[in-house]
Amino acid sequence: MNGFELQRLDHVSLNVGDRQRSIAWYRDVLGLEQRGEAGRDDQPVFMGEFGACVALFQSQVQSGERRSESTGLRHIAFMLGRDDLGRAQAHLRGQDVEFRSEDHGNALSVYLADLDGNVIELTTYDR
Repeated sequence: MNGFELQRLDHVSLNVGDRQRSIAWYRDVLGLEQRGEAGRDDQPVFMGEFGACVALFQSQVQSGERRSESTGLRHIAFMLGRDDLGRAQAHLRGQDVEFRSEDHGNALSVYLADLDGNVIELTTYDR
């Protein structure tokens, strides 16, 4: 044992190209409520409740294009119920957000990308 226990994932921090646009995207597309105001670029704006939360920072340097399956963050996954997954798909269609569905056998998932290309997974284990 290592002598300590992790309780839960608190949040995922993302550097984004345009924080105001990203705040609107995470609010309008994923329904994450903004918590706090945008201050300095190096201060986060939290979106969502802890346990389903991202912290958005304004990037200072534009990254080069990241190739598929390269080193780094693969995706951020949010869990929801089966009925909510169907409602999420309808909402995404209404927002003209491209996504793909995948049946993992033990879970059903929808994958989409945010404005900076970060992949978001919405998943349910309710079969």
